[in-house]
Amino acid sequence: MSAEDHAVLDFDLTVPEGAGEGTTVAVLLHGRGSHKGDLQALVPVLPSDWVIVTPQAPYPGSDWGYGSGWAWYRYVQEDEVVAETLERSLEMVADFLAGLPQLLGFNPGKLVLGGFSQGGTMSVAYSLAHPGAVVAAWNFSGFVAASVVLPDDSESATPIFWGHGTSDPNIPFVLAQKGRERLTEARIPMVVMDYDIGHWIVPDEIHDAVAMVESLP
Repeated sequence: MSAEDHAVLDFDLTVPEGAGEGTTVAVLLHGRGSHKGDLQALVPVLPSDWVIVTPQAPYPGSDWGYGSGWAWYRYVQEDEVVAETLERSLEMVADFLAGLPQLLGFNPGKLVLGGFSQGGTMSVAYSLAHPGAVVAAWNFSGFVAASVVLPDDSESATPIFWGHGTSDPNIPFVLAQKGRERLTEARIPMVVMDYDIGHWIVPDEIHDAVAMVESLP
């Protein structure tokens, strides 16, 4: 099965009581080999009045040796990916975000796109390709794919929160440093936070990412 065979992204959804026009919506993308329900586990540490949407990646992980879950792109090595697979998933995420008002039945207020590992890499890539389309991008332990083109003009760039574990064995901290340097050179606004953890997310990281969003107009 290809991404084209799975043209509409499946998803899980948490909508708090009273949600409606202007409610903050966070769309969170899972990591490699995981599934749509994974990042719903973050709901208890996210603001209780936010809508949380967790789409499922389009590529079956088993095709690439990633287990029984799903993947956003095919990984090669270090910060290299198969660009065509990344681009296809980015197109599908763009379509998904465009359809959110119809899906939810109201227009979101602040719209956040974030993710863990592959989902973080996706969120950064989307925000660079679609400046201003979301109010912020969250990158939890992802990287900047080598194939991603950075914008020449950072005037309307989406601010990025980048949290990373200094002892991450899956996406080493040196890749975080490399990606952050690229973004800094391109003058992309960024909040950088490091944590004494491996390849996972801690509540403090979520609280820091939420504080960044809440500081935005």
